Amino acid sequence: MRQKSFSSLGFDRPHKQTRRERFLAEMDAVVPWAALSALIKPHYPSGERGRPPIGIERMLRIYFLQQWFNMSDPQAEDSLHDSAAMLNFVGIDLGCPSSNDLRPLGGLCNGVSGPSAGSVKLRFVDASSGGAGWFCA
Repeated sequence: MRQKSFSSLGFDRPHKQTRRERFLAEMDAVVPWAALSALIKPHYPSGERGRPPIGIERMLRIYFLQQWFNMSDPQAEDSLHDSAAMLNFVGIDLGCPSSNDLRPLGGLCNGVSGPSAGSVKLRFVDASSGGAGWFCA
């Protein structure tokens, strides 16, 4: 468990759980994040040049939020600043300096490319979701 920062303490008071929070908790439990990360790791930029990339799992979670809630990169960035449920789902604590860098979010789609990237997504969906349709490519 991560240590709470002062910025996150205000959101810990008891409140009614929203539909968004319930949905994100269910998706957090259902989606096999480690397996997806392992599939994408060979195609993900290593950070040898330029800025270091955001972690694979964090980018996957942001990408899935964009797909589930039909958001563009700027909308996703704004939503992460506005929604505590989305911040918690992605694992961002605004009190930590390292997580304040919500740079433009095109890195996952731009970084994971090439002729095999699409087949990696489809193979994983076929193998693990059983046609449940939770991954919208």
